[in-house]
Amino acid sequence: MAKKLFNQWGPFAILSIFAVAALFVPLLPNFDEGKYSGPDIAFVLIATALVFIMTPGLAFFYGGMVHRKNILSTMIKSVVAAGVITVLWVVVGFSLAFGDSIHGLIGNPMTYLFFHGVNSSPSWPLAATIPLSLFAVFQLMFAIITPGLVVGAVAERIRFTSYILFIVLFALFVYSPLAHWTWHPEGLLFKMGVLDFAGGTVVHISAGMAALAGAIVLKRRKTHIEHREIPPANIPYVLIGTGLLWFGWFGFNAGSALGANSLAVSAFLTTNTAAGAGGLGWMFFDAARGRKPSVLGFCIGAVVGLVAITPGAGFVSVPSSIFIGVIASVISNLAVSWKQKTRLDDALDVFPCHGVGGIVGMLLTGIFATKTVNSGGADGWFYGNSDFFFTQLKGVVIVVLFSFTVSFAIFKLINLIQPIRVSSEDEEEGLDATQHNEKYSQGTLIVKNGREIENFNY
Repeated sequence: MAKKLFNQWGPFAILSIFAVAALFVPLLPNFDEGKYSGPDIAFVLIATALVFIMTPGLAFFYGGMVHRKNILSTMIKSVVAAGVITVLWVVVGFSLAFGDSIHGLIGNPMTYLFFHGVNSSPSWPLAATIPLSLFAVFQLMFAIITPGLVVGAVAERIRFTSYILFIVLFALFVYSPLAHWTWHPEGLLFKMGVLDFAGGTVVHISAGMAALAGAIVLKRRKTHIEHREIPPANIPYVLIGTGLLWFGWFGFNAGSALGANSLAVSAFLTTNTAAGAGGLGWMFFDAARGRKPSVLGFCIGAVVGLVAITPGAGFVSVPSSIFIGVIASVISNLAVSWKQKTRLDDALDVFPCHGVGGIVGMLLTGIFATKTVNSGGADGWFYGNSDFFFTQLKGVVIVVLFSFTVSFAIFKLINLIQPIRVSSEDEEEGLDATQHNEKYSQGTLIVKNGREIENFNY
């Protein structure tokens, strides 16, 4: 009885405690030495908004791929992260990621507890022309979308309350440490010389490995075991989601220059080029293997290209980004084909696309990075510096092992607290109805020759 009451009232009680505690945080005056750049502030504000657009974009992208009875439950899992992570980031997340470093492993949770002092502190050392508060909210958008990426691997079978708990634990014990290691000047990977411009390790490898761990712990869906072919519910949703992700990714990568400067322009160009090359690479590779070029294939390939260019967007040249987009899309395509021959039920191929795509992007940054593009970076193996490639490789290995191990432990812990997976009856009925008491009603489902086909009423 007590456990049932806690599961029912616990989340609201915790939120209420945070809300009341926030009223007693001392206020400090805004820090302003007149050194901030108006154009840089405007640019990063716009970039922040663009990154946020990626979250509903991801919801459309994933929502269009699942069965029609799970569209709403899949979409809300991406969007709800905006609420959970926003509150958590203000309370303690930003402190853990960017607070005073504790041995290069994690930030001091008291540094900016409840954002105390964020508006009155000097700017971030690597973003001197914008307020620290703006840097904090820009980084928040990265923290929001990362756990949302994991949704695709555990779709159609994870309990909503269990997923909420996963978001919290993942943000505290996986995302925040990795952000500190990678982007804090005293961080473990930063001091090793690992370069990750906009989140190849922090966002994509971490989400990809968490997706792999989640798929293993939650095991296979009934439809996967029975080898039932479930067509995507709404491919136009996938196309809309791809457009929003591509659009928002300009803020994701170009915004990581943290100023309106030539580096931002270069990152913008490499981002767009890799996305286009990735979409074409996936589609043409499918055609070369005897398949018909598909809308879904181009969309997935474009996203893989965006994933792969993320770590090197501000370190590699525009021509190199073509190669990065194409090779990443081909490797991820092959990884998806391999996964389909295994018992692994990563529903929407998060690990092959984001995990593998992030790994490929980090390693190719180690090959094609050049100081000609960014004097604060490094020359890669292609430019005669093999040591940097192996530095990137060591960083990838560390992040892969850490992300998978901790994420696996998180999923196992949640399963001890409450069943992480819905019942077989709920899975069969669909999570929209059983988890949210809502139904997606745009169109009807018809059966033709034993196959379920969506018939939309436009």
